[in-house]
Amino acid sequence: MPRWERPSVEQRRSPSRPDRSVELVADPSVELVETTPRRRSRPARPSRARPSSLAIALWALAALVPLGFLAIFFVWPVAGLVGRGFLVEGAPSLDGVRDVLSAPRTWRIIGQTLGQAVAGTAVAVALGVPAAYLLYRCRFPGRGLLRAVVSVPFVLPTVVVGVAFRSLFAAQGPLGWLGLDESFAAIVVALAFFNYSVIVRTVGALWSRLDPRTAEAARMLGASPARVFLTVTLPAIAPAVLSGASLVFLFCATAFGIVMVMGGVRFSTIETEIWYQTTQLLDLPAASALSIVQLVVVAVALLIAGRARRQAEHALRLSGDESAEQPWRARRDLLPTLVTGVVVLGLLIVPMVHLVVRSFVTADGWGWHNYELLATAGDSGVTVPVWTAAANSLVIAAQASAIAIGLGVLVSLIASRRPRNRGLAAGVGVLDALFMLPLGVSAVTVGFGFLITLNRPPFDLRTSPILIPIAQAIVALPLVVRTLLPVLRAIDPRQREAAAMLGAGPGRVLATIDAALALRGLGLAIGFAFATSLGEFGATSFLSRPEHPTLPTVIFRLIGRPGADNFGMAMAASVVLAVLTAAVMAAAELVRPREAEL
Repeated sequence: MPRWERPSVEQRRSPSRPDRSVELVADPSVELVETTPRRRSRPARPSRARPSSLAIALWALAALVPLGFLAIFFVWPVAGLVGRGFLVEGAPSLDGVRDVLSAPRTWRIIGQTLGQAVAGTAVAVALGVPAAYLLYRCRFPGRGLLRAVVSVPFVLPTVVVGVAFRSLFAAQGPLGWLGLDESFAAIVVALAFFNYSVIVRTVGALWSRLDPRTAEAARMLGASPARVFLTVTLPAIAPAVLSGASLVFLFCATAFGIVMVMGGVRFSTIETEIWYQTTQLLDLPAASALSIVQLVVVAVALLIAGRARRQAEHALRLSGDESAEQPWRARRDLLPTLVTGVVVLGLLIVPMVHLVVRSFVTADGWGWHNYELLATAGDSGVTVPVWTAAANSLVIAAQASAIAIGLGVLVSLIASRRPRNRGLAAGVGVLDALFMLPLGVSAVTVGFGFLITLNRPPFDLRTSPILIPIAQAIVALPLVVRTLLPVLRAIDPRQREAAAMLGAGPGRVLATIDAALALRGLGLAIGFAFATSLGEFGATSFLSRPEHPTLPTVIFRLIGRPGADNFGMAMAASVVLAVLTAAVMAAAELVRPREAEL
């Protein structure tokens, strides 16, 4: 049959041909009508752009830089120390490890470590979430100053925190009547003091950027404030809560100075036992076995937290509207205000005030004598004045922060990717977990590992001034990643896909979407990195030299020396460290880009 023919009037009027692609109408101008049906055209479905081979190669190259740093300055030292523990007179042996793992004392220590970590984490989360709402969701005068005050305890050396609380709960102290001296409860309170700001800032940084319209819609539909929080807000902030809780758990499980000063042998943890076996008994097999147990605990904690965080992230949306913050209102915000006020005054201010007051107590009464002694070396075993040690700490902390921020940004950008390929997705998850391992490995292990591995070419760094900043960067790097990663993971992948479909190249997508949101957490990351480096003394105590000490190592040495002057100098130096920390955190808030304050 011919393809084209002239239709009749009946054909033009017949409704019985619905599959025709051209509607027939009674129009004399129509001469030829297609009688062969054509397929209907369907709108193209938007598809996710697959990364090119060049893009994958560039991301892989970017991952090699932090991975190489981690391999040389973390994996190698830790593996070297652990490996030596499995050698007896040069021959491989498991006897020492077997003896440690079969000892009842070891399992008692493991139980105490987990108990203290769980209790400290629960208290910190319960007290920190209301403060995160108040300090990052509400606007009121003095909020910036209160944020700085909340941040100070976290960066104090753990030994100083232990001494402050020990003096508070001692029989002759202001809170001696509570009977908490050398008790499990006192240790948990000190751990909550130390980690309170981690929850406040980690949760608050994300909470301040939540889109408020979802909660407002729930309230308009009649939901009570409690129901809105449980069904809308809590699922949205769950990634940050879990991220902060995992950090606090690891900090509590690896707390050193607090447990050493407040608990002693009765409340030993894996961390303190590693130090004791390494430095006092030189029993490397025992230290190696405990380090392996510590790594297992850390890996399990990170696995659980990471899985729960990924399950909750799908509900998260960020807002770029400054209306996300709201003015403080007494009726609505009374409960979080009361909880935060009691915690800040009772848990944070009282120990810090007691520390300041104690720094003015001298053998002759009250005065500035302890601060005047800071211009000398005292009887601390170092040859430079304490003020020089403070200057050394600032310089080293700046160097360590630069290293940690540079590497942390790379790791966070890579770990925030959501590749469709299962192999690449698994690789991203492994990368995230690898850079959390320094949180769960004893800083004593890292410092001691530096001494026994980085002592020969091509990495003979024993006399290099960069060794201490590198060690402090290893300690601060996981915290930088955990600060930036929740913000980057909250980006909806469809934003990147839409930008790519509109013609933006990978570099422009990275600059306009990822970098813009990363800047919102960069000030927080810088502050935490700098403050963490200022207060780090576990690894630094192995690496610093008497002629070039840091302020935390001097404080630690002063506390361990007898004499009223040494203890008074330690209290005065601790106050100086707290002031430096508050200044750093306040500056970090001021230099944050305006778009970060939503």
